[in-house]
Amino acid sequence: MITDLSAIDAARAAIESTTDRSALILKHSTRCGASAHAWSEFQAFVRENPDVGVDCFRVLVVEDRPVSLAIADELRVTHESPQLILIRDGRAVWHTSHFGIRSAAILEALDAADAGNGH
Repeated sequence: MITDLSAIDAARAAIESTTDRSALILKHSTRCGASAHAWSEFQAFVRENPDVGVDCFRVLVVEDRPVSLAIADELRVTHESPQLILIRDGRAVWHTSHFGIRSAAILEALDAADAGNGH
């Protein structure tokens, strides 16, 4: 399941919840072809990996720009669109943008983050 973040407080709560469970946030533009491709890849990842153990979120960067910018500021990640950020313990541990957002790349990032944490 992918939850839309349309309020700054909800985005902060999603980031804070990563002490218990990792999260992926996709920054998505409804006006961009590259973002449409990233959205499709993100949906495929969620559909094909239902038990991956990560919370998934989407921010619409045009409609909810203050939320998108607050996430960039909170995580100290330069804003891009489309952009996918993996968050653990309230920190961005991996991010990519544009055509780097692929289902296989997400799995690789999760595996690398698990290895880095001794899992």
